[in-house]
Amino acid sequence: MDKSIFNPDHQENDVSSKIVAGLERISEAFKVLLWDKAKLLGLSPIQIQILIFIAYHKTEFCNVSHLAKEFNITKPTISDAIRVLDKKGFITKNYSSSDSRSYSIGLSVTGRDIVAETSDFANPLKNQLTTIHQTDLEALFGTLGKLIYQLNKSGILTVQRTCYGCKFYSRNTERDYCNLLDKELLNSDIRLDCPEFEERQIH
Repeated sequence: MDKSIFNPDHQENDVSSKIVAGLERISEAFKVLLWDKAKLLGLSPIQIQILIFIAYHKTEFCNVSHLAKEFNITKPTISDAIRVLDKKGFITKNYSSSDSRSYSIGLSVTGRDIVAETSDFANPLKNQLTTIHQTDLEALFGTLGKLIYQLNKSGILTVQRTCYGCKFYSRNTERDYCNLLDKELLNSDIRLDCPEFEERQIH
């Protein structure tokens, strides 16, 4: 109990606990901003997140199974959200020619309008980062990328598309390299959500 991450006395002597507590506060800010936008439009936070995700990702990721993994929630919960979005006319369902039960999800014209209204919900967070020195931002970004990859390897995050887990990524002599782009990667070049990501198979 005394060594709890959330015990301020313990945090005083443990930087990792301070960081986790800090991430919890940032997560809270993210949720507040998302809820505020959701209430304005009569949608739930997950419905907004689904619409934004669909707008910016490949069709192969836009189905119930993948969305459940992406947001770490159950398929029935995703299906319920999709049902509401479909009823409101925000999405389209594109059924597979080989399996009439399988479909990918796209945006309708109205859905694209909703994304235009909602995808800026996290801008207040980004705006606060403009006051931080570029060197500090790059160091923070590098740490976050590695943390996300480690959380995926440990099974806490089921989906990640960072360079570190990609089959095109390699590292030697302290150098990050993308074999798809055939170029060295600076810290700021590392991606957290790469559209060309292909998971590296570990044998």
